[in-house]
Amino acid sequence: MWRTFAYFINLLLLLTWSLIQVHAQDTIPIPLKIKVGLEVSGPAIYYSDKNILNEEGYISVDLDEKHSVVLAAGYLNFKYSQYNYVYLNHGSFVRMGIDFNLLKPDKSKGKYWAGIGLRYGLSRFISETPSFEKDNYWGTASSTIAQKTNWAHFAELTPGVRAEILNHFSIGWSISVRMLLYSGTGKDLRPVNFPGFGNGTKTFSTGISYYIVWNIPYKKINAIIKKVVKEDTEDNEDTDTNGTNNTNSTSGNRQQDNSIRH
Repeated sequence: MWRTFAYFINLLLLLTWSLIQVHAQDTIPIPLKIKVGLEVSGPAIYYSDKNILNEEGYISVDLDEKHSVVLAAGYLNFKYSQYNYVYLNHGSFVRMGIDFNLLKPDKSKGKYWAGIGLRYGLSRFISETPSFEKDNYWGTASSTIAQKTNWAHFAELTPGVRAEILNHFSIGWSISVRMLLYSGTGKDLRPVNFPGFGNGTKTFSTGISYYIVWNIPYKKINAIIKKVVKEDTEDNEDTDTNGTNNTNSTSGNRQQDNSIRH
């Protein structure tokens, strides 16, 4: 009885130890983070062009090693003038969506991100044309278009990369491809530029953004990685090699026997 009991205890310990080893080999610790990012190209552009000020930031929370929820917000103050009119637009926007990290956990290690994001955007802006002129048969007519508040909706696809270069700090960039869903102004009075989207006279808009990100770890998880089994392949190769050698040896021995007989 005691021998049987000891046998099962030893077997249980052996299985437990095997599971621990497999678990250690098949998982990797990944820190989940809250990320606070600031877009830096907008203020840089404003330094050289006072007609456009774009400020933007975002916060994201890692759900696991692959997925993060994102909330971005920003402000735009835009002025555009031509020889016959002046256009003004200012307002704010929000974008919300999810990011997908395409790197494997053993490559990303919670520090590197290369993937794609999906966003829904909502923009509230006030536009006006304080002056415009139009030539006609009787001369030049001048007029204005008063301020009006509008709401616009758009969708965004944003691939990009980020890398942690210092402890808790990352830098990165992303390309944005946006599709206008509703301009809020109708077909004939689309905005020249509106917050969060860009050129409102077109259905599609593109852009590139550069970020500095502050990473705040809040939790650690064990991410499963795919185990690459090489031992079986090597064993099969050894078996095939041994079998081939044995076959060749047998054939050689038979040939030698036939030569002796003859």
